[in-house]
Amino acid sequence: MKRNSLFLGLLLVVSLVLAACAPATTPTPAPEPTAMPEPTATPEPELLDIVDTAVADGRFTTLVAAVEAAGLVETLKGEGPFTVFAPTDDAFAALPEGTVESLLLPENKQQLTDILLYHVVSGKVMAADVVGLTSAPTVLGQDIAINVDMGNVYLNESVKVIITDIETSNGVIHVIDAVLLPPAAEESNTIVDVAVADGRFTTLVAAVQAAGLVETLQGEGPFTVFAPTDDAFAALPAGTVESLLLPENKQQLTDILLYHVVSGKVMAADVVGLTSAPTVLGKDITITVKDGKVFLNDTVQVIITDIETSNGVIHVIDAVLLPPQ
Repeated sequence: MKRNSLFLGLLLVVSLVLAACAPATTPTPAPEPTAMPEPTATPEPELLDIVDTAVADGRFTTLVAAVEAAGLVETLKGEGPFTVFAPTDDAFAALPEGTVESLLLPENKQQLTDILLYHVVSGKVMAADVVGLTSAPTVLGQDIAINVDMGNVYLNESVKVIITDIETSNGVIHVIDAVLLPPAAEESNTIVDVAVADGRFTTLVAAVQAAGLVETLQGEGPFTVFAPTDDAFAALPAGTVESLLLPENKQQLTDILLYHVVSGKVMAADVVGLTSAPTVLGKDITITVKDGKVFLNDTVQVIITDIETSNGVIHVIDAVLLPPQ
C-alpha cells in the first residue's frame, strides 16, 4: 500500500515537470474579413446638344435641313439653354406642296429663319412647367399660346405636343405634330406664295427664282400678274425653257417675266374695259374681248381670273407672252 502511494506520487511529479517544460500554445488569430469591393456606378450617357440630338433621332431630317439652310446650327449648338418645339418630318410634309422646297431656297432664308426661331424659347422649360403656362415668348419675339385640353398640351390651339422632355446638353426638346407659323407667315399670301401653293405654276416659279424676282413679287405692290401655266411653258419650242433658265440668259428671262406684270391691282371687270395695259417692262400688251373671252396680244387667252393675293391679283393665261423685239 505504501509502495503504491509512493509510485503515484512520483507519477504526479513527473506529469507536472513535463507540463511545465511543454512549449506554450499560441492561439491562432481569427482571419481578417475580406473587404467587399465598392459597387461601380454605371456612368450616365453623355447628353448631346439640341442639333446632334435631332440628327441622331432620325425623325427630324427636314428640321435639321432647315436649321442648316437658315444658318442656325451654331446657335442651337451654343450654351443656351433653349427649349425647342420640334416638328417631325411628317409635320413638315403636311405643309402645302412645294412649301418646304420654297423655304429652303437662299432667297427665302429670312422667312425660314423667322419660322424656326418661332419654335425656340429661351431657357429649359420642362413639360411640368409648360402645362402651367398660358403662353411663352419665342426667340423670334412673338408669343405662342399654350393650352391644356383632356391632358394634352396644344400650342396656338391646334398644334399638339406629342413627346416631351427629350433632354439635351443645352436644353430640352418637345416634339410637335405640326409646324408653327408665326402670325406674319400665316398671313403671307403674296403672288409668289399663291403661285407656289397652287401647283400649276412650277415652271413660272422656277423662272421667277432664276430671274431673281422673288423679292420683288413678294413686295408691297400691288401687281397684276398674267400667269402662264406649266402647260403654257411646255408649249414653247423644245429647249426654250431650259435655255431661258441658264444664268447667261437671265436678262432675257427677266424681260419676258416683267412683260407679264402690270402695276396696280387690275381685276377682270377692269381688264375687259381696256384695249391695252402698260407692263412693268415698259411695253404694252393689247387686250381684246371676243365672244365673252379675253385675249392678250390677240392669241393668248385669259382662262382664270381674279385670284386675289395680299399684294395684287393673278389672272391665268394659256400661253407665254413674248415681248416684241
